[in-house]
Amino acid sequence: MADSLPDSTSLILVAVINHPRDLEIARVLGWYRIPLRSAPRVISIDYLAFYQTAAFEAQKWRIQYLAPYRGHELTTRLELIRDEPDHPHAGKEYYKIQLGSLVALPHPISAENWRRITFFYTTGELLLNARTIKDLIVPQDERQLLWQALRERASQSQVYLSEPLPGLDLDTNTDFLSVLLGIKELVEKYI
Repeated sequence: MADSLPDSTSLILVAVINHPRDLEIARVLGWYRIPLRSAPRVISIDYLAFYQTAAFEAQKWRIQYLAPYRGHELTTRLELIRDEPDHPHAGKEYYKIQLGSLVALPHPISAENWRRITFFYTTGELLLNARTIKDLIVPQDERQLLWQALRERASQSQVYLSEPLPGLDLDTNTDFLSVLLGIKELVEKYI
């Protein structure tokens, strides 16, 4: 399935992307990192929209791309960026957000006068109709619905869904170990 623009009910997290290298990581490797200490409360959303800072020069202070959320895990910065082992935050915990393909918006969303942005939530409807960052702010009378949807999403993400393992008809512990370790021929030869 090709990644596409969100629908009107999609939950979107606007995330700051400080360096072009980080956008390239999202595009090529399919992940984005958020420090645990500054992460928003709910990570399980439908899309991440990337706010580009001044480091993007001619394309600064705008949202130009978004990507579908595919999942997340908790890891360290060092596990994510191995070529910076001496970074001051190398041992700190980060969320690694798994992403689908980057999608370019039909038109960039400008920050206008806003420059300092942190994480905030919006909806697909607001994103698709926005011309400026101010247009992404959820109206007061709709915020309760947004928070309810985020709470539901958070509670669903806490549920561990597991599929049953396929049945194995093993008679002995030796059979189990031989299959598990892939050493069936050795077990048969010596036992």
